[in-house]
Amino acid sequence: MQLKHMKTLLPPQEGGAGKVTCSAWSPNNMRFAVCTVDRVVLLYDEQGERRDKFSTKPADAKFGKQSYTVTDMAFSPDSTRIAIAQSDNIVYVYKIGAEWGDKKSICNKFLQNSAVTRLLWPAENAIVLGLADGKVRLANTQTNKSSTLFGTESYVVSLTSNASGKGVLSGHANGTVVRYFFDDEGSGDSQGKVLVHPCPPYALGWGLNGILVGGCDRRIVAYSREGLVLQTFDHSRDPSERDFTTAVTSPSGQSVVFGSYDRLRVFNWAPRRGVWDEAKPKDITNLYSITSLSWKRDGSKLCAGTLCGAVELFDCCLRRSIYKNKFEITYEGLSQVLVRNLSSGSRVILKSGYGYEIEEVKIMGQDRYLVSHTSDTLLLADLLHNKLSEVPWPGSGGNEKFFFENESVCLIFNAGELSLVEYGNNQVLGSVRTDFMNPHLISVCLNERKLRGAEDNKKLAYLIDLKTIAIVDLSRGYSLGTISHDSKIDWLELNKTGRKLLFRDKKLRLLLLDLASGLRTTLLGFCSFVQWVPGSDVVVAQNRGNLCVWYNIESPDSATMLPIKGDIVEIERVDGKTNVVISEGLNTVTFVLDEGLIEFGTAIDDGDYERATAFLESLEMCPETEAMWKTLSKLSLEERQLHITQRCCAALGDVSTARFLQQINQTVEAVEQEAGGDGTLHYKVQAQIAALNKDFKLAERFYLEQNAVDEAIEMYQELHMWDQSISVAEAKSHPELETLRSSYLSWLTDTAQDEKAGEVKEAEGDLSSAISLYLRAGLPAKAARLALSKPHLIQDSDLVNRIAASLVQAEFHERAGDLYESIRNHKRALECYVKGGAFRKAVELSRASFPSEVVRLEELWGEYLVQQKQMDAAINHFIEAGCSIKAIEAAVAARQWKKAVHILELQDDAAAAKYYVKIAHHYASVHDYEVAEQLFVKGGRIKDAIDMYTTAGRWEDAHKLAVKCMNEEEVRALYASRAQEMETEGKFKEAERLYSAVKQPDMAISMYKKNRMFDDVIRLVAKNHPDLLSETHLHLAKELELESRFSEAEHHFMEAGDWKAAISMFRAHSLWEEAHRVAKSHGGPSVQKQVAYLWAKDLRGEAAVKLLSRYGLVEYAIEFACNDLTFEFAFELAQLAAKDKVPEVHLKTAIYLEDEGKFPEAEAEFIKAGKPKEAVLMYIHTKDWPSAQRVAEAYDPLSVNEVLESEATECFAQRDFSRAETLLLRAQRPELTVQLYKNAHMWSDALRICKEFLPNHLSKLQEEFEQDASKKGNNGAEVLLEQAREWEAAGEHLRAVDCYLKVNDESKLQEKCWMKAAELSIKFLSPEKAVEVVKLVGPRLARLRQFKAAAELYMNVDLIREAVDVFIYGEEWNKAKRVAKEMDPRLEDYVDQKYKEHLKNQGQVESLAGIDVMAALDMYAERGQWEKCLETASKQNFKILHKYIALYATQLIKEEEPVKALQLYVTHGAPPNSQNFNIYRRLFVDVVNLPHTDSVEGYRVWADLRDVLLQLCDNISKSGEADSAAHHDFEQMLLIAHYYATRSAAKGVSQLSPLACMLSVSLLRHTEMVPADKAFFEAGSDCRTEGWNNMAFVFLNHFLDLCDAVEEGSLDGLDHSDFMDTDIPFEVPVPCKLYVSEEQREQVRDWVLMVSMDQRLEQVLPRDERNCYEAALTSPSTGLTSLPCVITGYPVLRNQLEFSSGRAANKDDWNKFLMATKTSHSPECQDVLKFVGQWCGAQPGQGFSFH
Repeated sequence: MQLKHMKTLLPPQEGGAGKVTCSAWSPNNMRFAVCTVDRVVLLYDEQGERRDKFSTKPADAKFGKQSYTVTDMAFSPDSTRIAIAQSDNIVYVYKIGAEWGDKKSICNKFLQNSAVTRLLWPAENAIVLGLADGKVRLANTQTNKSSTLFGTESYVVSLTSNASGKGVLSGHANGTVVRYFFDDEGSGDSQGKVLVHPCPPYALGWGLNGILVGGCDRRIVAYSREGLVLQTFDHSRDPSERDFTTAVTSPSGQSVVFGSYDRLRVFNWAPRRGVWDEAKPKDITNLYSITSLSWKRDGSKLCAGTLCGAVELFDCCLRRSIYKNKFEITYEGLSQVLVRNLSSGSRVILKSGYGYEIEEVKIMGQDRYLVSHTSDTLLLADLLHNKLSEVPWPGSGGNEKFFFENESVCLIFNAGELSLVEYGNNQVLGSVRTDFMNPHLISVCLNERKLRGAEDNKKLAYLIDLKTIAIVDLSRGYSLGTISHDSKIDWLELNKTGRKLLFRDKKLRLLLLDLASGLRTTLLGFCSFVQWVPGSDVVVAQNRGNLCVWYNIESPDSATMLPIKGDIVEIERVDGKTNVVISEGLNTVTFVLDEGLIEFGTAIDDGDYERATAFLESLEMCPETEAMWKTLSKLSLEERQLHITQRCCAALGDVSTARFLQQINQTVEAVEQEAGGDGTLHYKVQAQIAALNKDFKLAERFYLEQNAVDEAIEMYQELHMWDQSISVAEAKSHPELETLRSSYLSWLTDTAQDEKAGEVKEAEGDLSSAISLYLRAGLPAKAARLALSKPHLIQDSDLVNRIAASLVQAEFHERAGDLYESIRNHKRALECYVKGGAFRKAVELSRASFPSEVVRLEELWGEYLVQQKQMDAAINHFIEAGCSIKAIEAAVAARQWKKAVHILELQDDAAAAKYYVKIAHHYASVHDYEVAEQLFVKGGRIKDAIDMYTTAGRWEDAHKLAVKCMNEEEVRALYASRAQEMETEGKFKEAERLYSAVKQPDMAISMYKKNRMFDDVIRLVAKNHPDLLSETHLHLAKELELESRFSEAEHHFMEAGDWKAAISMFRAHSLWEEAHRVAKSHGGPSVQKQVAYLWAKDLRGEAAVKLLSRYGLVEYAIEFACNDLTFEFAFELAQLAAKDKVPEVHLKTAIYLEDEGKFPEAEAEFIKAGKPKEAVLMYIHTKDWPSAQRVAEAYDPLSVNEVLESEATECFAQRDFSRAETLLLRAQRPELTVQLYKNAHMWSDALRICKEFLPNHLSKLQEEFEQDASKKGNNGAEVLLEQAREWEAAGEHLRAVDCYLKVNDESKLQEKCWMKAAELSIKFLSPEKAVEVVKLVGPRLARLRQFKAAAELYMNVDLIREAVDVFIYGEEWNKAKRVAKEMDPRLEDYVDQKYKEHLKNQGQVESLAGIDVMAALDMYAERGQWEKCLETASKQNFKILHKYIALYATQLIKEEEPVKALQLYVTHGAPPNSQNFNIYRRLFVDVVNLPHTDSVEGYRVWADLRDVLLQLCDNISKSGEADSAAHHDFEQMLLIAHYYATRSAAKGVSQLSPLACMLSVSLLRHTEMVPADKAFFEAGSDCRTEGWNNMAFVFLNHFLDLCDAVEEGSLDGLDHSDFMDTDIPFEVPVPCKLYVSEEQREQVRDWVLMVSMDQRLEQVLPRDERNCYEAALTSPSTGLTSLPCVITGYPVLRNQLEFSSGRAANKDDWNKFLMATKTSHSPECQDVLKFVGQWCGAQPGQGFSFH
């Protein structure tokens, strides 16, 4: 088996926090479910597309969603429910429905006493659970209760079942594997503990031939069924291999897949070698640990879930193939094959129950059945009904022949043996010997319609030889008998109940056999078709031109005959109707059978005779009905329902039987009235019924049992059965015996029964009288027998002659010869023998009495046998008579070819040579060509031999013979002539082969072309002249087109790639439908539409409209017709189908006419289209103003003005201003007149018209005039200046001011004009207007840097603030200050403020500092010039300095530069300002979170932090914050910083590494301030380095839990049991991000998992003499708290060294530190000692203490 990656169903989760906890495939293969740590179940379809999802729920809602994980899941056997196992001690069963989107609901829940770790659902209502307490329990979904199957003391780590689901294996944490069976299926395997694995069996697989186990030891062990080690696959030395985390077994049990890190390992069972083989592993980089595996139930796919939340889909197969694009065959394992129907999606799993390797799978029987072999079995499957069989089948070489005609059973022929396999049964139903493999010569009946009282009805009918049928009861395994027939049988079939057998012989006789009675009946003498009607006992057959139907097969003589013309093809029975399908040449007709008559048989089979009677009474009497009445009569009589039998006889007109039955019924009634009970059991009734059935012996027995002798004798006498009557009388010694005998003889004589009378006389010994009676009765043979048997009668010659004459007269010549021979009349006897054809006796007699006659008699004997068609027997007699030619002819006629050849070879007669050719033709017909060739040669017919070889296709042999006997020219001529003959005979293939043999393919091409066999022409051209193929196709297509063979021509056009020619052909012959079809298939939508349009154009009228409407192309056709300029057709279509399009057609016509220059016609069409304006525009465009005016006035008055305007515009362009002005005024458009004059810069005319017609627009026009003037530069300014002076002179000061203000020529002139405007406004205008003008002029002057002039103007109108702003704008600060001081002192501060802003903006900070220091400092800060800022601030007071230090530190912290911020306080000190406390705290947090600071290189950072915090604490203790909460926090921070600094120093000295490790452990009690994940990682890593594995395991394991909790965003679910009696805090802040990388976490995880398997390791924290955790300061038992050591942080218990500050140290640790410092001269360690001296007070001497 191979794994091939197909797709990723679920990508890995961000951060790798999405572990797949479990997954499962549904048993129906339609759904796949997966669940990750988010506890949401995702549902996928079989293609891997996500279709649905639902959330799980906790056992108790109050604990929340985070309180549990989903540990396992399984689908129910019906795939509509899913069981979810959870760690919160519960299993939920969700109903998910059969369809996607069905509502999800909980239908069962099972509470347990511990966490559910594993789960299986092997049976309908049984769920198997594995619990954390070691128990394996069974939950019943029907009763909603659970019970314990077995219990252990160890955690259940794995759970799996066998392939059948009848057994369960559980793996436990102590390595135990336990087996439990619901049903051992006869395997004999034991239950209970099977094996003990060296490590926990997390990966457990139960294959068909053993158990495979893997775990953390990186070994996979294969065990036998009883737990013995078979194989071990050791991967522990592979550095890339990790723990085996999970395993899954294939549905066939032949393969097991193990999952580990980045890898899948596959193990396959090799049945021939009996071992497990490891396939090439599937390595997938970055897949990470595989946490879940799930195999699709059909074995085709495998899903793997990973630790990172990814779900990958793999294809599992050994190989895959596609059969006829209908089926996909997937070999999923050696013993399992999946066959999927590509069209319907249905699938069948072909699986060997014995585990044998499946060879090639064949799909047979109209793609319905599967056949495959294994080494010892044969597998069969019915795809339609999904029935599979596997039967024992020893190796046969694959020579079997399979027949699938019967839907219930497969017929298999192999080496003369027929085997029957019933689909769904794993045993061969039966085997028989037969050489006849035709399914029509075999019939099987398998419970199609069961017989009453028979549980199993399985019968087989087959041929032993061509004339003998055997019938076998398959269910009981014995033969029911054989039937011999006088002719060869070519068809047979049993009915559905297996009671009747129909068969037909070569003479087309149809016979019916009743299996119960053995009665054989001939139904038809000539039958060309016969069949049982499906599901009934009705027979349908054809006798030449008649349809024959037997509605009641119990009465074979009663058939319904109907004349028909054709041949019956088949019988269909659907929807309650039975149709006989008859083919009448080209037509097929159906004949409906009478369903009621057919259903009569059903009532009979059900035994409901009352219903059958009622049904028959509703029918008219006909042959079929009569036959059914007879059948009902017979069956009812057998069942003793005599009243129904009487009714049947009455209906049939059998009055005597009806009366007799009436008498019987009266007897029955009388008996029942007298004695009670069932009257039909009375002996008289039973006897009468037996007599009615002609079972007289039974009737006699009934009478004699009751001693009713006379009644028995009377019964026989009434029936004229005298012999039986006399026998009864003799047996009972009846007194009237002799009277009976004499009465009997008299009766015989009276009734002319001479033969019977002769037998009576012979019995009495009166032989002469007997012979006379025999002769009188015309029985001379009987008389001769009697005479020959008695010697004394032979002596009577008269008697003998009389008998002989009678024999000759009756043509009993042989018997007469015997009689003559007995009286030694040999001559007469010989004549009689010859006449009677008794040649054997004649020859024997002649040899004794007439030897010369023997040869003649032999020849006569041979001729007689030839007449009797006994050719075989005649040969020897002709040989004996010396008639060789006759012997040869007899041998040929008898088909004794070898004997004929033998006789021929002994002949010298040339006349016999012709028989060589005849015999040669026989050998040629049986393909014995070598013998035939010899005979042809001997007969001188070499050409016939060559023809034989060519006819058989053996060209080489023919060629060899021809070359041997002829030269090359003769051979070519022979082949050519022979080919021409074959061509004449219509044998074109043979002729082609002959042409090919002599390398004349062109002649073959010509032959095919001449005979119009174009396919063969193309084939040969493609083979011999491929370069001419396209040309040939086109040539043939054109020829076919000329012959009106358009379909074939189309084919060749297409083959030539010229579909346009095909369309043209169909168009040319008005075959529009075909043209449209080709256009649709090959030309695309546009061509299709064009063809449809041309088709419609060809049809015209309403037919065209209907066609276009059908294709939805009416509008397209109209538009296309317009574009094609066929406006007449467009009008026709529009008027018939789209009247709304008529105007549009007119419009397009008008446009076309306009383009053609036909303006009057175009005008008419525009008007018809309702578009007169378009006509107007047309004339405007052509400048035909009168026509435009005319049309506008007549049809569109609104356009008149437009015409006038257009004409005026044209006149204006021609500079005919007068005409233009007149036209525009007529059009009432003075504004347009003004506009035109404006555009022509004819301002005087524009102003004139405006003043006359538009006075209200005059001012605006004036403005425009002024603007225009201004745009002209100096010329414009002079015009404005002149105009302004005119206004000023006229006293229009306002207008004059406006003109002055509009002067803008960028020269001194504009400054003078603006000043003039201001002057005039101040003098002559209102104050408000003057202010407005000054505000307008002032900024203009300022822009011209005329600040003084502008300020004076402002001051003239009392705008002091604006005057100051002008000086400020001009940076004339002194003038601004003076104006403010003199005019408005309130503005002095305003000027000062503006000056400061100016200095700021100019960056003149030094100048600003002289005015405003704080502003300068702020400016330094804003510009990031912190050094300058701090330098300047340091020159001020301490408070200002630290304000800006705090600002700088805050910025550095935001920029993630905590070390630089720390250096600020190292340099400038740390004041105890409360507003700085948050900065100090943030500095501490950021430094603690810095990575890579745990080595000696990081010492300086920790030392700086420690020194700053020491200074801060000292300062706080002297301030008002002493002993506050903040003070306590900073003391703690100081202690932590000291620990970190001391640890960094110690890591630089190798002998101090244990002290560094102790400091890391001590830091764990400060995880409220130190990131918990960092602290535990560093402590665990240091412990691991020092070899303190117990502590390392506990700390790193908790670190991993912390990482998982951080990724989940909550620490609520953390397990703190390892730290119960320690001072390590439980409630710690959640780190914002993880301290270590994913790779480091994986390394830690691997180490923890490895160490956890080491049973020597105690996974607990070490304890000291207090019996508590050695690093804990407080003893939980006593409550006493010890001081922490200033060197290690561990509690100082004894031998302590005290400092003056009250702090202490462990003397041993202190001495070790001092010694290491002295020996290593480490500056860091020296700095630590210096700090301890500052911090802890007086320090003990630097000597060593060993007390």
